[in-house]
Amino acid sequence: MKKVVSLLLISSLFYASSSAQELRTPIPSPPQFIKQDFALSNIELSYSRPGVKSRQIFGDLVPYGKVWRTGANNATTIEFGSDVDFGGKKVSAGKYGLLTIPGASEWTIILTKQLDVTNSAMYKQDQDVARVTASVETLPFSMENFSILFNNITSSTCTLDLIWDKTFVSVPIKAEIDSDIMKQIDDAMNKDNRPYYNAAMYYLDNGKDLNKALEWFNKATEQNPKAYFMYYQKAKCQAKLGKKQDAIASAQKSIQLAKEAGNIDYVGLNEKLISSLK
Repeated sequence: MKKVVSLLLISSLFYASSSAQELRTPIPSPPQFIKQDFALSNIELSYSRPGVKSRQIFGDLVPYGKVWRTGANNATTIEFGSDVDFGGKKVSAGKYGLLTIPGASEWTIILTKQLDVTNSAMYKQDQDVARVTASVETLPFSMENFSILFNNITSSTCTLDLIWDKTFVSVPIKAEIDSDIMKQIDDAMNKDNRPYYNAAMYYLDNGKDLNKALEWFNKATEQNPKAYFMYYQKAKCQAKLGKKQDAIASAQKSIQLAKEAGNIDYVGLNEKLISSLK
């Protein structure tokens, strides 16, 4: 009987121990990993998101004038897939630590070779890759969790936005891609399978030769006579060239094809374009 009791006691203790080990609770400052397609490559970001939790943040929890790991838990890192201009500073493709020095009206944003800085004592200024300053904007609302966003994205520019509580800071990022793309277009146009539509779109969106773009739109629609979206972009190109009647005709063709394909969104886009040309 004593052996049975002992076994039961041991079993209950083992179960209690196992249950305690399996206890899982939410992470107070959850990590976030972002991979943003940008220009001809991408940018990857890793950081953690602490909450306000009724605390005074900047100037208190995060002191002014001191290096901050720009998040919580582990070090914050950012990786560029190609060379970029970061706030006016040339930065080579690669992975860097992202640190900041918050101030009441201005922040210093630092890219460092150090990938493991979790407190100011670990920071070594001689490892800096770039230092830029950014003005602080006060928001009319409070953001509970610290957030880093890629915003205002175009084909070659974006912003790195840092937001927490009522504080907003933004750094412009730019990639020099035009020469690479123009070389790709030149090379591709000397081959049999020519990317007329993609080349025309790049010219249309980036202020290139619109007559050349229209030439390529014509060839693209010849090859894809049911492509309502191509006719819509062709109409936009014609409108920019001042060819209003041609643009209206292309938009009407796009409407016809879009209705056949059951795409009411493009019907609406074309109707709006036609209305703007009358």
